[in-house]
Parts: sequence; structure tokens; C-alpha cells
Amino acid sequence: MKYGYVRVSTINQKEDRQIDSMKKLGIKKIYVEKYSGKDFERETYKKMLKKIKENDILFIKKYR
Repeated sequence: MKYGYVRVSTINQKEDRQIDSMKKLGIKKIYVEKYSGKDFERETYKKMLKKIKENDILFIKKYR
């Protein structure tokens, strides 16, 4: 299964381009989070990690 993780740091930033990139890769399960990148204590990130299994692929696109 392919998973995508999209994160922006503030509510003012848009995640649309990251999501579009993931969809173009055929990724159907995309986790989106608006949270600072200072640490990994992120609710959605932790939820996603519990779903991922061996041989799954995780895509993460840098925000620009």
C-alpha cells in the first residue's frame, strides 16, 4: 500500500500542491497535518505510523 504524509507548519500555509503531487503518484491514503516540524509529537503522524506495515511505501514531499 502507498501512503502519503503531508505537513505544513502553520494554518496559513497551503498543503494543496503536496496533496496534488501525492495523487499524481497514485497515492490514495494521504495523511495531512498542520503542525510545527520542531518534533515528531504529532497526532496524525503517530496515527499514520500505526497503519503502515512491512512492504508499504511512505511518500513525504517537502513543502516549498
